[in-house]
Amino acid sequence: MIHLIQVNKRMEDICSGILLVDKQEGETSFDVVKKVRKASGVRKVGHTGTLDPFATGLLVVLLGEGTKLSPFLMAGEKHYRGTIRLGIETDTLDPTGRVVKTSPVPPLKHGFIKACALHFTGEIEQTPPSFSALKYQGKRAYALARKGIPVILEKRKVQIDRLEIESIDLPEVTIVVTCSGGTYLRSLAADLGERLGPGAHLKSLRRLSSGSFTVDHAVSSRDLESERPRERVQEAVIPLREALPQMEEIQIDASLASRIRAGHQPKEEELAGALSRLPLNETFLKLVHGNDLVAITRISPDLKTGKCQLGIQRVLRDLTLD
Repeated sequence: MIHLIQVNKRMEDICSGILLVDKQEGETSFDVVKKVRKASGVRKVGHTGTLDPFATGLLVVLLGEGTKLSPFLMAGEKHYRGTIRLGIETDTLDPTGRVVKTSPVPPLKHGFIKACALHFTGEIEQTPPSFSALKYQGKRAYALARKGIPVILEKRKVQIDRLEIESIDLPEVTIVVTCSGGTYLRSLAADLGERLGPGAHLKSLRRLSSGSFTVDHAVSSRDLESERPRERVQEAVIPLREALPQMEEIQIDASLASRIRAGHQPKEEELAGALSRLPLNETFLKLVHGNDLVAITRISPDLKTGKCQLGIQRVLRDLTLD
């Protein structure tokens, strides 16, 4: 029995990292998490941003110690392709909802549609859908909306860096969007439909990328139920050190790594001048020993003294010891 427990623990550590999954239509994000948990044998599994059941595409799944990297991975911008159906409005703002209004779709000019789309670029305000997982009066908004209880969520600011019209085949318009995390594409589609005149809902949505990762390198969620799913996960999992490719890293020695894991807050001088090679601005930094990610620290520079303060944000276990 002891031998089995050790093997299972070792397996969980092997699978610590992130897994890129191509979610299929009809699945919830939690369905995918359950599949990964069952396929990998890892108990601690999460993800970095929900996809609605009707949507497909990239879901960044966190395994084991990888769950500690969630706030850094969620901060990355997202890239989507979606098809808007003009002339039909639904209560959920997507194809799964009840139709609440229909309108004729006039022969809109391509230039007019593109001009309206430009209105929604940059920092904009949008109202999240009533059918969302946001809390409203202490409960999930969708739970209240399903009971017919009015839900009025506050507007929030989001960043739309790119909104391009990929194709127009009225009554459908396909868009490509690059945006900040927390952006609701269903709300964007409904708002664009209202500005165009006939209203709209988001007919389909596919997440193409999240941060540095693209759906092109993702494992289909169907593969998680095929033969030898555990081996498939092990082959595809991205190690902790490689999970934040855009974040600078500094190599530290074994002694400092051990002390940081024991609660030590390192000083600038302990990094042997490595910080001097980096831009003097506030940022996050990976502390690495060999191929092992030890911790994520925040660098806060003092412009007067030229010195930096370090603040450990996350500490990762030493998986080599298990």
